[in-house]
Amino acid sequence: MIKAILTGAACAALLAACSPAERADKAEDASSVVNAGQDMTSGVVGQTSAATMGANTVGGFVPAMAMSDMYELEAAKIAMTKSSNAKVKELAAMITTDHTASTAKLKSIAPTEAPGVALPTGLDERRQGLLDNLNAASSADFDRVWLTQQVAAHNEALTLLNGFKDHTETPDLAGLAGEVIPKVTMHRDQSQQTLDAM
Repeated sequence: MIKAILTGAACAALLAACSPAERADKAEDASSVVNAGQDMTSGVVGQTSAATMGANTVGGFVPAMAMSDMYELEAAKIAMTKSSNAKVKELAAMITTDHTASTAKLKSIAPTEAPGVALPTGLDERRQGLLDNLNAASSADFDRVWLTQQVAAHNEALTLLNGFKDHTETPDLAGLAGEVIPKVTMHRDQSQQTLDAM
């Protein structure tokens, strides 16, 4: 009986020894691991989706490209607010300029070459989850999380664009895909270089 009381008291003392800040740090570390896992899974799902659904049909390509641009623009906004790294902010500004332009072109071409194909008005659950993970990232982890997401997102976009660039039934959309490929490649490469330099 006395041994049980002493053991219980020892456990309570150990728990009390962890400060609230230490408990919060451990919870934040666990959350970061979960978020990183979600981001990695999202990249795999995105690549598969871009290769199978988006790149094969106009009805798949148009919403997939629009969703990709929408995610990039929102992620860039978060980077401009949360990052203090000049290279990250410069890349986010470039992404904003380029994806705003591709969105405008897509919106002008889609009604003619993809009549009846609706452009998404909001992010899907997967990409909203990526943004949630960016918003949840600590200041110390933000740039790494953002850049890792950018590499995966731009690889997904390249799979989509390369799969559609020779779509002869819709020459203007195919031309847009081909036109955007060099910019998306540059975004991906700069994201990877900046990440590698960290």
